[in-house]
Amino acid sequence: MPQITTHSTRFTLQEGETLLEALERTGHAVEYQCRSGYCGSCRVKLLSGSVTYRECPLALILPNEILTCCCTVIEDIHIDCHQSENQPDLFEPDLFADNSGK
Repeated sequence: MPQITTHSTRFTLQEGETLLEALERTGHAVEYQCRSGYCGSCRVKLLSGSVTYRECPLALILPNEILTCCCTVIEDIHIDCHQSENQPDLFEPDLFADNSGK
């Protein structure tokens, strides 16, 4: 399986997983709307490596950009993407606690 390198980490794309799903799984901050290549919200800059598409995406992308929702990674890639800094800890015991002091 291809290796994905971002500014903050390196991970392996899992079987049947889109690049967008893998970025979400690894805590990266990626915008998205349609998940089908129509809107272009999930575009990131491809720094090295290559991808392909089953169908040509409708969203406009530049030669050095890829759509993470619908591209197929065909070799190891390096992309311009960062992990989210403001992710809540879902296992924090007081995440949903009423801290209003009432």
